[in-house]
Amino acid sequence: MRKDLFSIRKTLDTPKGKFDYYSLRELEKKGYNIQRLPFSIRILLENALRNFDDFAITRDQVETLLHWQPRGMDKDIPFKPARVLMQDFTGVPAVVDIASLRDEMARKGKDPEKINPLIPVDLVVDHSVQVDYFGTEYAYEKNVEKEYERNKERYELLKWAQQAFNNFSVVPPGMGICHQVNLEYLAQGVITRDGEVFPDTLVGTDSHTPMVNGIGVVGWGVGGIEAEAALLGQPIYFIVPEVIGLRLTGKLPMGTTATDLVLTITALLRQYGVVGKFVEVFGPGLDHLTVPDRATIGNMSPEFGCTITYFPIDHKTLEYMRSTNRPEEQVLTVEQYCKENLLWRTGNEQIEYTDVLELDLSTVEPTVAGPRRPQDKILLKDFKKTFIQLLDKNYNRKYTPLSDNQIIRWDGEGGDQIEAAPAVKPVEAPVEVDVEPEAANGMKHVWVHIGPEKFMLSDGAVVIAAITSCTNTSNPYVMLGAGLVAKKAREFGLDVKPWVKTSLAPGSKVVTNYLERADLLKDLEALHFHVVGYGCTTCIGNSGPLPEPIAKAIEENDLVVASVLSGNRNFEARIHPQVKMNFLMSPMLVIVYALAGRVDIDLTQEPVGYDPNMKPVYLKDIWPSNEEIVDLMQRVVDRKDFEKNYGEIFAGNEIWRNLQVPSGKLFHWNPQSTYIKEAPFFHNLPEEPAPLQDIKGARALLVLGDSVTTDHISPAGSFRENSPAGQYLLSKGVKKEEFNSYGSRRGNDEVMVRGTFANVRIKNKLAGREGGYTTYLPTGEEMTVYDAAMKYKANGIPLIVMAGKEYGSGSSRDWAAKGTYLLGIKAVLAESFERIHRSNLVGMGVLPLQFMEGQNAETLRLTGKEVFTIQGIANIEPMKKLQVTAQKEDGQQVQFEVIARLDSLIEVEYYRHGGILQYVLRQFLKAEKN
Repeated sequence: MRKDLFSIRKTLDTPKGKFDYYSLRELEKKGYNIQRLPFSIRILLENALRNFDDFAITRDQVETLLHWQPRGMDKDIPFKPARVLMQDFTGVPAVVDIASLRDEMARKGKDPEKINPLIPVDLVVDHSVQVDYFGTEYAYEKNVEKEYERNKERYELLKWAQQAFNNFSVVPPGMGICHQVNLEYLAQGVITRDGEVFPDTLVGTDSHTPMVNGIGVVGWGVGGIEAEAALLGQPIYFIVPEVIGLRLTGKLPMGTTATDLVLTITALLRQYGVVGKFVEVFGPGLDHLTVPDRATIGNMSPEFGCTITYFPIDHKTLEYMRSTNRPEEQVLTVEQYCKENLLWRTGNEQIEYTDVLELDLSTVEPTVAGPRRPQDKILLKDFKKTFIQLLDKNYNRKYTPLSDNQIIRWDGEGGDQIEAAPAVKPVEAPVEVDVEPEAANGMKHVWVHIGPEKFMLSDGAVVIAAITSCTNTSNPYVMLGAGLVAKKAREFGLDVKPWVKTSLAPGSKVVTNYLERADLLKDLEALHFHVVGYGCTTCIGNSGPLPEPIAKAIEENDLVVASVLSGNRNFEARIHPQVKMNFLMSPMLVIVYALAGRVDIDLTQEPVGYDPNMKPVYLKDIWPSNEEIVDLMQRVVDRKDFEKNYGEIFAGNEIWRNLQVPSGKLFHWNPQSTYIKEAPFFHNLPEEPAPLQDIKGARALLVLGDSVTTDHISPAGSFRENSPAGQYLLSKGVKKEEFNSYGSRRGNDEVMVRGTFANVRIKNKLAGREGGYTTYLPTGEEMTVYDAAMKYKANGIPLIVMAGKEYGSGSSRDWAAKGTYLLGIKAVLAESFERIHRSNLVGMGVLPLQFMEGQNAETLRLTGKEVFTIQGIANIEPMKKLQVTAQKEDGQQVQFEVIARLDSLIEVEYYRHGGILQYVLRQFLKAEKN
């Protein structure tokens, strides 16, 4: 039973009726200085006060929040979110887990319907659409058809869950990206439920959930494992966060966008170091940022490394709520509750932050980021110079500029030249050899033929240009700006280069509504930026195949080509396995680089292209003014679009409505399915966990460096037939063209365990080549990671992974932890962990171990070929120091201490039970027994 610990429960008479609430103002009257607390901590405090039961949430935990210390506190606190947000890549395995928990309840003779979401869950199907078709009117329709064809079994599972579970709703495919849908529709600011009014809070099974911080909602990304526990009634526990204040002043200068700002902030916060911390934004500069601008910043919190980037509710929040068709009574309730309960930003707060960073918005310059990490900021004016340096440093190729990338049209038979692109040197007719001579270690370039066109493809060529990701497609300023760039480029007679794969994937249909109303969609389409789908496409790696001649040229000549995208992620091999350089930028710059066709161009000095009269066209000629964009926004963004599109958000298309699914409380598993399979984690689970034991005689499966991402651990993109996952599917009769992606097959553990550590760019120091390989140490034989792991498992040898700093950064992939567990890895030893992946490892019963400060594999002279023993696990406690002995091949021993990153007592319990869901299942079983 919940209790009113400080007797502060009050009643608020709102436009929606009378509701009880827990009054922070009343608490302040009792002598607690609430107004010194950051807004985000106030919301956590309210959450703990409202859910206090002196059992799962204790008085000590409430007091910890009441007496929050800016310099950090080594105590854990609880969080019970009001709702859960999922996307289908992470949502499908979550549904598989819940259905599997129900099966285990039934096997043990208990009521399976006790396993049910206890808080609202919204699952948005947005991660499965791929860009198979592009640049045509039919691209959207064909991509949707292909999506259903590939994912029918997954969608049947989700539709079954919608009718089998309480509190579970599904937004069907083709309706938008979960974070944009959350921002524009699902997020309420404050919630009225069961007679109470309280702040809207959530966790999401996607790392970019903090996008909703932009509308004043506290929420962050967790692994599917944590989210499942939350929806089954478990609080999420985490160490009290430090809160870094980000003070903004000034105003963005002409020619810059929210994208330039967020890439600037990414570099700033990564340099400072905010992993595991909250960031809260304040200062007069906030008055010049719209909610979409704020959401763009909040979206990239995982790229900053922080848990959230919170923007308190203020008058800008209310403006946005009204413009997106929130009911007026809801908007007024948000205002009334926040002002009454000390959650309204006035700009005059005197908050104590852990530290304060300052950024003058007027100093922001046009920016891109890449080629591998979002924090690798490059000023636009330095882009060409940086590319040249990267080409030399990373690929040992000296820059040998072409006069221009040459394009020539032929009669289709290799005969007479018909037309040459402006400002291009005339060349001879096609010759037998298509590879151009090049200097030793020089920049590579090769002739490619597609139809009647022949063009030169070189290092630095842009082969993918994607307006993608809710990071930017939720922001009308940059989307309308992109349309205006396209319009002006057309007026100069410019066109996208023929080797560029273009795509437009808005995060909601509202975007196409206002682009059509502005008469700009036709301009984007004229440059081949047709809508390819409403979902997370290129940003998640669903960029689809490159045209065959281009793919062949890249593969055979080892070209270092580039992608440009308006996304938030550009990790190695994420966007496309053949594209080695990937650059984040605004949608407006995506258009510009598609026109230029290459990244080795200085847009501040060189022309983007030439008009038909061979006059140069510069960036300034096609870049719209701020006034032009703002005026257009005011005319074409209409709240009726939000009313129409979100009025039918759950309907789905005809294919969705016609999906036939079985009824019943238990899912009917198809043993022939290669998509959906009962999870192996709970089958015949003992009702009591086995005692913990030390790890003895362990071998290293991988030895990795810094910044290993969850993309490296559990890739979401495509995979080849010669990979372990590909071989498995071929053995099941699945054709190569029907493989789909790793992400789409997350409901099948056989595929996913074979895909763990299988990324083509992962660099394992125990292997002689790049990719998912290792050495089976007892024999010295090199093989795939999966094959070696299975051999170790057959011989009863436990495994560990060693890594450097920032292990597990990136997306909140539960399969990065699940796959680790299924490979037989008992512990991961790293210099530091990213927040989500560390908690996911704990949630799967894998022990995260951290080197002591100043130590790592190199300083300890560990090669990974040692035999490891880890002692002190049997009586483990939070943050305990464990003893590690590493015996080398010559018999010498290295002994050192590590910290067990079980950060709280509840995490010790999760680890003792072999995982968080195993713990939850045993709680349900005990409750049924009683």
